[in-house]
Amino acid sequence: MAELTSNEGKNLNIEVDGVCYQRLPLRTHVVTDEDDICDVAETYASPFLREGDILFISEKCVACTQQRAIFMKDIKPRRLAVILSHFVTKTPHGIGLGIPETMECALRECGTLRILFAAFCSVIGKLLGQRGWFYIVAGRKAASIDGPCPNTIPPYNQCVVLGPDDPEKVSRDIAGRLGFPVLIVDLNDLGGNILAASDSALDRGQMLRILQDNPLGQSGEQTPMGIIRRAMA
Repeated sequence: MAELTSNEGKNLNIEVDGVCYQRLPLRTHVVTDEDDICDVAETYASPFLREGDILFISEKCVACTQQRAIFMKDIKPRRLAVILSHFVTKTPHGIGLGIPETMECALRECGTLRILFAAFCSVIGKLLGQRGWFYIVAGRKAASIDGPCPNTIPPYNQCVVLGPDDPEKVSRDIAGRLGFPVLIVDLNDLGGNILAASDSALDRGQMLRILQDNPLGQSGEQTPMGIIRRAMA
């Protein structure tokens, strides 16, 4: 069995609350809507899981199995999407809603009125020297939308990927198949969120601190899932 190692530029270990944890990325094939996420998890994670482990899976990986990846050529942004996308702050960590196609998807997912209200709140927030109000108001559906980046693995370098449907149920389904707790996570190099946990006893704040540096990576690593393991003393 191959040894699991950290992704390039990422640390294998992290200390949280005085305890050292390993974050072990799992390389998979390019997951598509022809895959069942439970099958993918069983194929790639089961051989490595040990007692006490927690499996964490990228929300994007889950969404891609749910036909939530839409080719850019199939998205026809309305005029409002074009205008609003110009006001989104661009960062090197992802496109977000900064192109008309992703903004159009946000309008569809969240509703026009909610996105307009979120944009208004964003303006007020910036006037007060505070950022992030847009996504607080728009909600997780908007924050979960990913656009194509230069290092995105094909065919997703031509797609907008929406957030997964019912991630809580997905986490429970996978956990039921594998017999290990499962997290569905939204991570990037700026931080992240725990979208779902199969076990309500899991401390989501602690889990996020363990994964805060995005051990799965954000380029072409092809490691959409990983294992959290308490390191041996």
